[in-house]
Amino acid sequence: MADLHILINRDQGGIAGQIASELREAIRHGRLTPGTRLPASRDLATDLQVSRGVVVEAYEQLVAEGFLISRVGAGTQVAPAPSRGSVAAAARPEIAACGPHYGHRPTSPDLGCFPRERWLASVRHVLTTMHSDVFDYGDPGGVLELRDELAGYLRRVRAADVHPDNLVIVGGVAQGLSLALHVLTQRIDGLRLAVEDPNSHRQVPLLRRAGAELVPVPVDDQGFDVTALRARGVHAVLVTPAHQYPTGVVLSPARRAALMEWAAESDGVVLEDDYDAEFRFDRDPVGCLQGLAPGRVILAGSVSKALAPGLRLGWVAAPADLAESIRQARGELDLGSPVIDQYALAHFLRTGGYDKHLRRMRREYRRRRDALVKAVAEHLPEVRVRGIEAGLHAYLDLPPGWDEDAFIGPARELGLAADPVGPTRLTPGPPAVVVGFARLPAHRAAEVIQGLKVRMSGQKID
Repeated sequence: MADLHILINRDQGGIAGQIASELREAIRHGRLTPGTRLPASRDLATDLQVSRGVVVEAYEQLVAEGFLISRVGAGTQVAPAPSRGSVAAAARPEIAACGPHYGHRPTSPDLGCFPRERWLASVRHVLTTMHSDVFDYGDPGGVLELRDELAGYLRRVRAADVHPDNLVIVGGVAQGLSLALHVLTQRIDGLRLAVEDPNSHRQVPLLRRAGAELVPVPVDDQGFDVTALRARGVHAVLVTPAHQYPTGVVLSPARRAALMEWAAESDGVVLEDDYDAEFRFDRDPVGCLQGLAPGRVILAGSVSKALAPGLRLGWVAAPADLAESIRQARGELDLGSPVIDQYALAHFLRTGGYDKHLRRMRREYRRRRDALVKAVAEHLPEVRVRGIEAGLHAYLDLPPGWDEDAFIGPARELGLAADPVGPTRLTPGPPAVVVGFARLPAHRAAEVIQGLKVRMSGQKID
């Protein structure tokens, strides 16, 4: 009989679909092997605290798809592998190869909470009210309606000092940083870019491809070490001041002032990655650096954490001359972002849908973070949670001698999005891991962390 670990989000709806999805993935990844007998629908319903009809619906869906077989007297079993066809098997190597770059990450939001109805209303509004001509090639810097709405939003929520003319709509923070660095490398020979250490290691290839020489600067409990920066001889710096990734610390007021002093004294440029600043739980979010020195800071943000990464909608706010160069570079690259989605986001902002969604998700993510922190304190007291109450991920300091991978493997098996911190460091450091709580329902946190403790107890981790 299979021992199932199924995560469901009761706030999301579609419980049968969630159960079917969990079982489908377990079969595809080999956690449920051919011939494995599944619990009776009544037993699984009791375990999950759902109605039996919901489990029956999930089983019937997978039987119809060929993942399960059901026979009278024999119960429900995982179907032999050939009955699932060769297409899924052939696709596995490609999916595995893409694993490090695509798919769920500790910073991924709960996509089941995407506001489908409100977004659909915005898209419908665009399609039924906008003149056909607006669907032609547009301004590569972004449609004016969206830049107007974003400028107002960033001034109100992020304390930015921004005008629509200084905004460029891009395909997410990654593209915004790429374009900004492309422009800077055209102006500065041998651009030396200071980066936080540790940092988002997925950005490192992007930054190097843009032509920057990366110079690591340490991060401590006060954030980016500006004193160490002064000795590095760099032209620009990339920081995540509102909620540093991965450590979760916030740049202290003294460091913020010192960084702005450095930029003024050295004629330097600050690139500000504002990736999840809206999700601060213990207080209002700290205003962005760009609001302090709009002539020195390039602010990059997106809706990837607030709504969904797949929308590929973001923005760059830059000084006027840099903004124009970034806009020109965007036009030369791919002629701009999808127009309909830009108008839809403008409507979503204007009608209050974005603010309402953020309020709802702040409450939910706070509950989930609190549950995770409590569970770690109870079941893994030797592990320390670091960073402010914010974002979608938590940074866990492991005791000296612990193996990051020995923690990551069991965590992922239990459905917890987790990454080792080692690859994010440009210089060696103590063991730590990053775990995502956005997809972990609060009522499952204790069960998952307790299960993690049990699985790790049999491993050599020191």
